[in-house]
Amino acid sequence: MVFYGAFSEFYFVIFIFASVILHNRLIFKNKIMGFIQDYEQYDSLGLAELVRQRQVTALELCEASIERINRHNPLLNAVIRPMFEEGRKTASQPQPDAPFAGVPFLLKDLGYDYAGVATTNGCRALNAYVPEKDSEMVARFKKAGLVILGKTSTPEFGLLAVTEPELFGPCRNPWNTDHTPGGSSGGSASAVAAGMTPAASGNDGGGSIRIPASCCGLFGLKPTRGRNPSGPDGGTDWRGAVQNHVITRSVRDSAALLDATQGEDSGAPFRIPPPEIPYLEEIGRPPGRLKIAFSTNSPIQTPVHPECVRAVEKAAGLLEDLGHHVEEMQPDIDGHALVTSYLAMYFGEVAANIDELAPVLGRKAKPTDMEAVTWTLGLLGRSFSSGHLASALRVWDRSARKMGRFFDDYHLYMTPTTAFPPAKMGELNTKPAETMLINLVNTLRAGWLLRASGIVNKMAERSLARTPFTQLSNLCGLPAMSVPLHWTPDGLPCGTHFTAPFGEEATLFRLAAQLEEACPWFDRRPRMTQA
Repeated sequence: MVFYGAFSEFYFVIFIFASVILHNRLIFKNKIMGFIQDYEQYDSLGLAELVRQRQVTALELCEASIERINRHNPLLNAVIRPMFEEGRKTASQPQPDAPFAGVPFLLKDLGYDYAGVATTNGCRALNAYVPEKDSEMVARFKKAGLVILGKTSTPEFGLLAVTEPELFGPCRNPWNTDHTPGGSSGGSASAVAAGMTPAASGNDGGGSIRIPASCCGLFGLKPTRGRNPSGPDGGTDWRGAVQNHVITRSVRDSAALLDATQGEDSGAPFRIPPPEIPYLEEIGRPPGRLKIAFSTNSPIQTPVHPECVRAVEKAAGLLEDLGHHVEEMQPDIDGHALVTSYLAMYFGEVAANIDELAPVLGRKAKPTDMEAVTWTLGLLGRSFSSGHLASALRVWDRSARKMGRFFDDYHLYMTPTTAFPPAKMGELNTKPAETMLINLVNTLRAGWLLRASGIVNKMAERSLARTPFTQLSNLCGLPAMSVPLHWTPDGLPCGTHFTAPFGEEATLFRLAAQLEEACPWFDRRPRMTQA
């Protein structure tokens, strides 16, 4: 009887212990499920404040974000590589003094190496490539306390303004899943618009932060050349056209994240003056009365959709109501020469990307290692001379000088972000005749043949005709932003684009905060339905 009593008492203790654990798990689950309803009502700084005040833990935020990723990603295909266990590990060891301690975050799967996790750049040849060290931007994100929960989709090597890589399949726009979220940071924009995380990383070599921000109703800023680092190995990515930053729902998140990451790293090719005061503090400062030039004309004389024109006209009226001087004027820039010079760099960079696959593959790359169009672009890159590229870069320099003189008279330059609302999925795919020619060129390894046919210029114009406004700031090294102030009657966002003089992110942030207050967009949410 004594033995039986002890045995029963032992199991009673086990039962109580298990009940307590189960009860605590239920409380945790109920708390998470309750918080999930409010999670997307906060931006990154708002979530960080909740953690700081101990109203929620970093791990609870992590689980709330994971729940939303699991719920929406099957429809959107924005997150192509979940990193949930890495995120939970980070969230269990929060950094109380970090500005974004415990805040969920996503990395674009291009240019953002996370040690021990594959970086594919959207290319099947890199599907098994695992970097051994963090990129400098990732190191700074970690230092800021962000909890990284996954990698987001990008077109192969970030080459397109849509996000439909063959490796992972198309990524969709939460506002209408029959449409693209833009590119090349399309996965990041789709995830933020869907409320998976309040911010995600991007990079921008011709509009790849601002275009998806426009397509997804978000705020996207490309910093001045050299403002954010590209180390430890990068330098003048795309000859200085590429800059790293984030896509956010709120202006203040973008400002605070730039505070956390800005500044050169060891061996940086550019050193520019740091901001006079933190960008986050600029948010509360009035912009003053700005003189703003605007144009709705495509710099390459291609059509501009009436809704994109309406977005700028609506913004111009709002700016005048806020006391700014707005007048129609555009800089004396040869748009066709600029596009031609951009393509010379673009083709050459693709050729270099392909060459650099050899150490990873242990052999030279083959056409089957990547998408057919990418291989063709590489052949085109090899068909140009070094003299051609040098001449192209001189076009950039002359354009930058002209923009400098333009800004002697104006504080900002405003245009549509894109010339058309978000394209339908697959709308920009190569045509059957183009595909046949591409396959022939790839088989013959004859990039010169494609150049001689003239079809390259036609394909490039068709693509850039939708996004002709954003490349100017990249090639001149200027800061620029897309602000979500307009939606079409059928519910698709159309951003308004502002370019500022070199180093003038502060002016952009002050104006963006004023526009955000006058025409709020934070609470505008997509329904995520398929048309």
